[in-house]
Amino acid sequence: MEEEKKRKGEEKAEQQQSKKKRKEVFPFGNYRNYYGYRIGQDLQEDPRLNILKKEWFEDKDCLDIGCNSGIITISIAKKFRCRSILGIDIDSNRIEDGYWHLKKFAKQRNGKTYAKASKLEVAGSANGSEQSVTASLNEEMKEMSRDYSPSMERNLFDIVSFRQENFVQSRCPPDKHYDTILCLSVTKWVHLNWGDEGLITLFSKIWRLLLPGGIFVLEPQPWKSYENNRLVSETTATNYKNIMFRPETFQDILLDKIGFRKVEDITSRLSGSKAGFNRAILVFHK
Repeated sequence: MEEEKKRKGEEKAEQQQSKKKRKEVFPFGNYRNYYGYRIGQDLQEDPRLNILKKEWFEDKDCLDIGCNSGIITISIAKKFRCRSILGIDIDSNRIEDGYWHLKKFAKQRNGKTYAKASKLEVAGSANGSEQSVTASLNEEMKEMSRDYSPSMERNLFDIVSFRQENFVQSRCPPDKHYDTILCLSVTKWVHLNWGDEGLITLFSKIWRLLLPGGIFVLEPQPWKSYENNRLVSETTATNYKNIMFRPETFQDILLDKIGFRKVEDITSRLSGSKAGFNRAILVFHK
């Protein structure tokens, strides 16, 4: 009897351990260490930064939708000297990663970490329910060192911020607008989780949030990528079957239905991307 109990206990422990070892599923594309395998160890920075124009960001208010761990968000702030840039992501863990990378940058830059209370605002959850939660993050961040580069007169932590938000299902603040909005490798996940209606909502909200003359930088994933990820959840599997708007139609939708006045295809200037990430990059002008 004792041996039987012991055997069952061992079997249960093995099953629990097996579950832990199973591959994590990220139904919203909210991968851990996304930039680790997208950029790799061979490159010092994301190749996409080399084809973005300084005038789209310098002294501008910017929004990065689906920022993941915030590396691109922070890199744009550093390289192009934004007035402000907000990174939003559906996953609060990725938002914490973003603040961690800000803290890491301070350590690398100064060899010392300063204190500043940072707030995490939860504007919406994955199922669209709205809530208001404030969490204290990275209390050790405050100011950059006195010898910080003259090219960045302002504190980076006053420029970059992060917020958890389900962009498709959250409400647009009527008094907030942006000069430049980025949506890099995000449309597939919106499309698979919220269908054609969600995609149109995404594009329409971006249009409303942009100031006249504003810039929308879009990196859509190809249809093949949809096929590869269609089974990550029951929702994505169902929506995949019902999608009418393929990625190759996005340009026409944004110009003819949403109302952007022109588009630049800057893909040809991009080089150095890892295999599987050679994606089109389109710049729409409001």
